[in-house]
Amino acid sequence: MQKKTKKKTTPKGKGEPTDKLVGFGTNVLTQINKMENPDIKLPIRALSNIYFDEKHKLIRLGDKISHRTYLNVAHTRKFMQTLLVASECKKIINQNVTTSIRDLYYALKHTIPGTNENTFEDQSESDPILEDLEAALNTLREALHLQADRKGYVAGPIMINDSGDRIDCSKMGSSGWAIPSNVEPEIIKFEKCTADFVLVVEKDAVWQRLNEDKFWRKQNCLILTGKGQPARGTRRLINRFHKELKLPVYVLTDADPWGYYIYSVIKQGSINLSFLSDRLGTPSAKFIGLTAQDVEKYGITKNVTIKLNQGDIKRTNEMLKYVWFKPKEWQKELRHMLEKGYKLELEALSSKGIKFISEKYLPEKISKKEFLP
Repeated sequence: MQKKTKKKTTPKGKGEPTDKLVGFGTNVLTQINKMENPDIKLPIRALSNIYFDEKHKLIRLGDKISHRTYLNVAHTRKFMQTLLVASECKKIINQNVTTSIRDLYYALKHTIPGTNENTFEDQSESDPILEDLEAALNTLREALHLQADRKGYVAGPIMINDSGDRIDCSKMGSSGWAIPSNVEPEIIKFEKCTADFVLVVEKDAVWQRLNEDKFWRKQNCLILTGKGQPARGTRRLINRFHKELKLPVYVLTDADPWGYYIYSVIKQGSINLSFLSDRLGTPSAKFIGLTAQDVEKYGITKNVTIKLNQGDIKRTNEMLKYVWFKPKEWQKELRHMLEKGYKLELEALSSKGIKFISEKYLPEKISKKEFLP
C-alpha cells in the first residue's frame, strides 16, 4: 500500500516574499562583513529605461540598473530608507497582519537619535522607496502585506469569494461590490461568472446610471468603475477578469486627452509601474467611447462640448507621438479633436436623454463592435 505523504504547510510569515526580503538583507550584511561599501542594486524606473514591447503590447521596464551605496553621501539617506522599508515589511509579514502604505510611513518616521534628522519627512519619500523595493524584488506590495486606498466598484453576474465570504455582485443594490486593494488569487477567487464582457467606466456617476438601469443585466456583462484613474487593485482585477475568465474588456471614458490616457494605462500599463505591466495591463482592451467624432455621429449639441485649453492641446500633441496611439484610428480621433477644438464629458450624452447612454449609445456600439484599438 502506498504511503500517504503529509501535506507540507508554509509556516506563518514564511514563503517567497519573506525569502526575497531575507536575501535582500543578507546581501547587504555580507558586504558589510567583508568591509565593503554596501551596495543595493535597483532597476532604473525612469523614462530612459522604459520601452514599448511591440509583441505583447505592454510598457516594460528595461534592464538598466542603478546603484544605491551607503558611503555615497548623495545616496546615504535613501539607502537607509530602503533598508527601513524592507525591514518593516518583513516585520509585518511575520506578524501576519496587513497595513496601509500610510501606516507604513508613520511606523517608520522617527528622529534619528543624537540628531535632528528624521528618517522620513513626508509620505512622498516612502512611497517611491516601496516601489523601488517592489521592482528590485519583482513582487507586489500586496505580497508584502501592504495595501493602498480602495477605489472602485463592480456589479454584474459574478460570484466572488472574498477571504472566505461569498459575494454575489448581481445582488449588491445601488452600491456594487467595493474593489479591495489586494485582489490576488489567494484573497479574491472567482467562483461563478456568466458575463459576456467587462465594461470599465471612468466616471462613478455614469457607472451609477448604468447600474440603476441594470445595464449589466440587459447586456449580460460586468460593469466596473475605477472612479477616474483606476487604482492598482482595480487594474489588476480587470487583468484577471480577462486572463482567467477570458472576458473581453471595453473601456468607456470622457472624450478628452485625460480619458484617453486612462484607457491607455488600463491597456498597456503605465510608465511609473512598468515593472508590473504583466499584471496590471490588459493589451486586448478596446475603447468603446466617448469620442469627439461622436458629436456629429449622434447629433450631440455643440453647447455641451468644452473648448480645449492649452494643456489639452499640448497633451494631445504628445499623445500623437506615443507608439500605443499610432494606430490610424487613434491618429484620426486625436487629430479630429484638435481640428474641432473641443472635448466632452460622458455626462454630455444626457443631453440626448438620461437613459440615452444605456439604451442606445452603448448597445449600438457593442452590437456594431465600433471600438478603437
